[in-house]
Amino acid sequence: MALLSIVLPAYNEEQNIANTAAVLSQILSENGIDYELVFISDGSVDGTFSEILKAAQSNSRIKGAEFSRNFGKEAGIFAGLELAAGDAVVVMDCDLQHPPQAIPQMWKLWQNGAEVVEGVKSSRGRESLGYKLSAGLFYRVMSKLMRMDINASSDFKLLDRKVVNVLLELPERNTFFRALSFWAGFRTETVDYEVQERRYGKSKWSFWSLMKYAVTNVTSFSTLPLQMVTGVGLLFILFSLVLAVQTLVKFAMGTAVEGFTTVILLLLIIGGLLMVSLGIIGHYLARIYEEVKGRPKYIIRRVTENVQGEVIGSWRARERR
Repeated sequence: MALLSIVLPAYNEEQNIANTAAVLSQILSENGIDYELVFISDGSVDGTFSEILKAAQSNSRIKGAEFSRNFGKEAGIFAGLELAAGDAVVVMDCDLQHPPQAIPQMWKLWQNGAEVVEGVKSSRGRESLGYKLSAGLFYRVMSKLMRMDINASSDFKLLDRKVVNVLLELPERNTFFRALSFWAGFRTETVDYEVQERRYGKSKWSFWSLMKYAVTNVTSFSTLPLQMVTGVGLLFILFSLVLAVQTLVKFAMGTAVEGFTTVILLLLIIGGLLMVSLGIIGHYLARIYEEVKGRPKYIIRRVTENVQGEVIGSWRARERR
């Protein structure tokens, strides 16, 4: 019988663990799906991992790991993929804003041959206006820069084992799971869903954290910002030539006027663009620097007793030993 793994990254979700485990276990059991739940505590500072331990003791289908510190959601997802043993793997939020009721439908599509099942948002739920605007801006910017339409996509998706193996073999440290599943290809189906309300706690994402997330993921996945720097440079060269011709014509006609203000403004604009361009280049250099160091995506501090194999340490600990 095929096994379904559900990966649930969690950061300070102490209140949600027990409820999430109970809801998912009930839905999957009712639909006759053999499953395991893989919780990853991403350096939580509350009792998240203690709740994971309790859930694992009461249900052998639940297992989990705790990071030595906060490494981010991307690291949590890839750690879960590493620990998952299923023939298919679903990645979803621990707060159940990704509706578990959609999982049986995703499972059926997988059984019918789909290798990737994307959860597509039909509604963002009752989010605040500020959060909707910042999230909308984030996805529009990401879609333009990455040349992929991810406006309605999310981390809620099902992956076939072969797709999981492809993602785990990627050597890069700075990953963007949502885009990599597009990049990998494979036969893809979609399932529409509405974002659900959190039962406990509040979202960990703010406008600034979304912007930081966007910059990090764009520079780790796309070189378009570097190409934009070149484009802006060429545009200003053209502008400079036009301005030079205009200045020479006025000088030859004896109508040249002192342009101190114009010169100052041009210097400020060009200087600002140069600094922004250097910042973009510097960000890419930082990404290269991080990749060259070869540090692991995450470090696992401890795991539940039912996790098979030696996984304490970095994500390649088992390979080295």
